[in-house]
Amino acid sequence: MNRFLILLLLLPSALTLAETAEEKGLAIAIEADRRDQGFVDVQVNMGMILRNARGNENRRKMRLKTLEVLEDGDKSIMVFDTPPDIKGTGLLTFSHKVGDDDQWLNLPALKRVKRIASKNKSGPFVGSEFAFEDLSSQELEKYTYKYIRDEMLEGQDCFVMERYPVDKYSGYTRQVTWVDKEYYRILKVDYYDRKGAHLKTLSFHGYQLYLDKFWRADNMNMVNHISKKSTELIWEDYRFVTGLKDKDFTKNALQRTR
Repeated sequence: MNRFLILLLLLPSALTLAETAEEKGLAIAIEADRRDQGFVDVQVNMGMILRNARGNENRRKMRLKTLEVLEDGDKSIMVFDTPPDIKGTGLLTFSHKVGDDDQWLNLPALKRVKRIASKNKSGPFVGSEFAFEDLSSQELEKYTYKYIRDEMLEGQDCFVMERYPVDKYSGYTRQVTWVDKEYYRILKVDYYDRKGAHLKTLSFHGYQLYLDKFWRADNMNMVNHISKKSTELIWEDYRFVTGLKDKDFTKNALQRTR
């Protein structure tokens, strides 16, 4: 029996009974994951704002579709609508609980679909401050965990914990996450690179509740502390349970999406 199932079977709760920092960190992650299960599928419109070190902006529009896969990681397709030079560029991701994720990048200008090699997933996605690995679903099994402390963040009482990527090709040695105690939403993530330097910070704002259960942020902002660049994602028009199927998440579907 694996460690996740053992903790889930403990009563009255894994979080209450956790004793070590590692057990408590894992229990927090399990509870956050449990609260977000059952969304089935979701479609959302997105805006992307790229800012350089001087604050100059480059704006893009895209769409995202996600299909929940309970026995494995989720599937998603992200496709750009503007600007014209990248229109139709899309990323297909099959996340996996164990092992490497599968990702393909559609490049209409070259009329080809390029598979993203596992060792290249720490690279930037279409010039943004998000890496390819940041855009796959953050499955529970992708990390080991350690509770650090309790801390207030912007008026919200949070658990602060570290998570350590299992993937040897990850661009990060660790991530420090702030999870609010009331709803188990991630409010901030600090990313540390392979040298242990504080590389990036991702902050989440404007959480809204959908279907009386699922919390989604309206705004995510990734700041690169080395380059001083940032990428802001603006999420609009969430639609849940829209009838998406596996056939909507294939390389052919990626190429057809316009």
